[in-house]
Amino acid sequence: MNLKKLILLLLIGAVVALFIGFGGPELLTLENLQKNQSSLEQWISQNLLVAVLGFAGIYVIVTALSLPGAAIMTLAGGAFFGNIYGLMAVSVASTIGASLAFLVARFLMRDTLKNKYAETVAKMDRGIQKDGAFYLATLRLVPVFPFFLINLAMGLTAMKLKTYALVSWAAMLPGTFVYVNAGTQLAQIESTGDILSADLLLSFALLGLFPLIAKFIVGFIRKRRVYAGWQKPSSFDYNLLVIGGGSAGLVSAYIAAAVKAKVALIERDKMGGDCLNTGCVPSKALIRSAKAADTMRHGNRYGLESVPVKGSFAKIMGRVKEVIAKVEPHDSPERYRSLGVDCISGTASFVSPWELEVVHNDGRTERLTAKSIVVATGGKPAVPPIPGLADMEPLTSDNLWDLEEQPERLLVLGGGPIGSELAHAFQRLGSQVTQVEMGDRLLAKEDTDVSELIRARFEEDGIDVRLKHAAKEFAIENDEKVVYCDHNGERVRIAFDRVLVAVGRAARTEGLGLDKIGIETLRNGTVPVEEDMSLRFPNIFACGDVAGPYQFTHAAAHQAWYAAVNGLFGQFKRFAVDYRVMPWVTFTSPEVARVGLSEAEAQEKGVAYEVTKYGLDDLDRAIAESEDYGFIKVLTPPGKDKILGAVVVGTHAGEILAEFTLAMKHGLGLNKILGTIHPYPTWNESAKFAAGEWKRANAPQGILRLLEKLHAWQRGGRADRESAIERTT
Repeated sequence: MNLKKLILLLLIGAVVALFIGFGGPELLTLENLQKNQSSLEQWISQNLLVAVLGFAGIYVIVTALSLPGAAIMTLAGGAFFGNIYGLMAVSVASTIGASLAFLVARFLMRDTLKNKYAETVAKMDRGIQKDGAFYLATLRLVPVFPFFLINLAMGLTAMKLKTYALVSWAAMLPGTFVYVNAGTQLAQIESTGDILSADLLLSFALLGLFPLIAKFIVGFIRKRRVYAGWQKPSSFDYNLLVIGGGSAGLVSAYIAAAVKAKVALIERDKMGGDCLNTGCVPSKALIRSAKAADTMRHGNRYGLESVPVKGSFAKIMGRVKEVIAKVEPHDSPERYRSLGVDCISGTASFVSPWELEVVHNDGRTERLTAKSIVVATGGKPAVPPIPGLADMEPLTSDNLWDLEEQPERLLVLGGGPIGSELAHAFQRLGSQVTQVEMGDRLLAKEDTDVSELIRARFEEDGIDVRLKHAAKEFAIENDEKVVYCDHNGERVRIAFDRVLVAVGRAARTEGLGLDKIGIETLRNGTVPVEEDMSLRFPNIFACGDVAGPYQFTHAAAHQAWYAAVNGLFGQFKRFAVDYRVMPWVTFTSPEVARVGLSEAEAQEKGVAYEVTKYGLDDLDRAIAESEDYGFIKVLTPPGKDKILGAVVVGTHAGEILAEFTLAMKHGLGLNKILGTIHPYPTWNESAKFAAGEWKRANAPQGILRLLEKLHAWQRGGRADRESAIERTT
């Protein structure tokens, strides 16, 4: 920290200390102001100019340093100076104070907090870039969070001080007037009868109604701005049009049909999307075959004879296709048509915020209109532009399922969930897998102890895990495919037969015509959604992989509810998407399942926590099934049983996690889990035992010592009592 910042911090600290030392928090209360009302009014009447300037100066300090009392001072401005002088003093002082807080945040905290809260700052910068000063005016009129947070947060953005000050002054003026006016009425309360005066009741009504009125006005202005230049149809073909027949699109259409809306779903390829055809379903079918092969290969674990696995890869892939075929009717056009959804095979692109041009797969073209439109076009595997990679005919999670021959040597690029799941499955099925990850560990979003356990298990099963290896070049040398990686400056050569690319996914937005309606994708390719899942226009929504930030089927379905409900009923009530409790599972062996904060995330966010850990090697059911490895780790606030996050690493981790997810969603702590009867012997008993570990670590030791003395006393006899006392001291 440089000297200027240090001096400013010391100065701020001194002012805050003086404020507290002189009883500022107690002085700036409604009771204190009313108690001293008559004496203050008498002094102010004799020293009006000094009083106004002094009041404004104190107000500037309070708002600039985000000290408590700004709301009371606003009421006091009306109480002691009236509407005109009070409004002038408060509006000018609040603007100056807010601008100073803005500058302090920019000078002291911008570099640190902008990096720490990069996603939040980026979102605010996008809002400023899209709506300019109107974005700040919206926050001021209808604050999403308190004004002092707006002052600090905006200091982290690229907004100019002049713009900030002028917009803040103008946008705060209506709310300031309402508060000042309420203060003039509070000053007139002399008896209980005054409380029911018409003027006072009107002032409090304005105080309560102002946010609602401001929200309505802001919404009206925003709509006028965003829809300017577009002609809204006088009638619509549908209530809801959905682009994409994957998880997000199917749920959106299902909800619309369930509430009797007229809805059409447009899908260019297969219904069910990636999850059914190339993702969740086929990968889990393959993983199950791999687990069966591993069980046969290690039959000795169960008192059986271990046998060499001679599986037919073609039959394994045939079974995968059979599984897809069995699940397919759940997502079929026939089922959705029976529910009342018009299923259209084709592609769609935007013509206007309410109109799509649909090109049917048979070549026909038509235009369809809808009151609301949902974009649910999903994602696709990202293939990095590494020299020579395209010549390798790389496999991805999309085309892997067309593979007819099992690779003898499989190179897997990527150590994330998809790469790790498929690497482990192919190794267990008999391929020699080399997994290349440019980072320093597998499953980088998990804690280090989780990553290390998975890496150790992979290497135990024969996977050649290469961490800190960045693929730089692919080539064919002497009829052999090779990749050259950079490993801490060393050039490493790895030979392989096929390469599977699993380094992430990109949103599918090509051909949608988003540019025609002024919607630009973000740097990572996803579309910029608001908290209600809407895009630039209040009637256009996005959900699933195309929207981010999660790439899970259950996250897509979760978002789809908000998109559909807000699309159909948003003119009455809009719901903000809730990501507070988002679980996920990586289906390696052992499985990795997590919900809430990890230790790394808690440390990054400055959340105080304690860790409770329970080893699954202690669980009777795990021991009985020779699956006694892994652990449960739960994060809680120090001394409290509230669950901040939980991770389960082990067999059936996804199922065990559900109990923690339910508890977090409904605010249940570990004590509730501990007090719930779990059947024996089951895997879910581990959740109770983890809660028991927390209870033991947080047992009230003082009370237990007293109880031990009580029990010794009840047994009678001096020796027993002395022995008990001796043991507890």
